[in-house]
Amino acid sequence: MKRLIVAGSLLIASGTASFADGLFWVVGNRATGKCNIVTSNPVIIGDIYFGSGPYKSRADAKLARSTIRVCPAPTPEEEKDEDGSN
Repeated sequence: MKRLIVAGSLLIASGTASFADGLFWVVGNRATGKCNIVTSNPVIIGDIYFGSGPYKSRADAKLARSTIRVCPAPTPEEEKDEDGSN
């Protein structure tokens, strides 16, 4: 019975970890004063002071970032870097 419980726990843990694949979050970074789009669930600690998401696509995350008041608009160079990093 213990083996079944352990196997079930491992299956649930691996399923939860893969659930976040392909998702995007918007995070606020105090150190840089910018909002970044990341592909892993953010830990809100230290310089990371908020996280919004998850979003199903990078385009959805960009739209959400544009509606968050504390997020400055990215410069054209930053936009190009983000689009090129895919």
